[in-house]
Amino acid sequence: QVQLVESGGGLVQPGGSLRLSCAASGFTFSNSAMSWARLAPGDGLQWVSSIVTGGDFTLYSDAVKGRFTISRDNAKNMVYLQMNNLKIEDTAVYYCVKGWRTTNVEGRGTQVTVSS
Repeated sequence: QVQLVESGGGLVQPGGSLRLSCAASGFTFSNSAMSWARLAPGDGLQWVSSIVTGGDFTLYSDAVKGRFTISRDNAKNMVYLQMNNLKIEDTAVYYCVKGWRTTNVEGRGTQVTVSS
């Protein structure tokens, strides 16, 4: 079965950075686009970013474009989200998602809190 285990969240000040990681198993990772989604307090699930199988094309929501970078390592079955210049409104639980531009969450997520 599909397993997605997110890590790397934490508490950071506005303007800071975090790097999220996701370990994937239970499917052929190199054949699957991957995404990140987030669930902020009081909001619904939001799609954040997606990356194609080969890693050579990425897409970002307007809210994070220019600040976040998605990447993947097919040899390690890992996907990452580098988050720079974090804002208070980035506070959310972040989920690694199998697929392209999807919010079909299957993992437990990792909490990111941006606060001064």
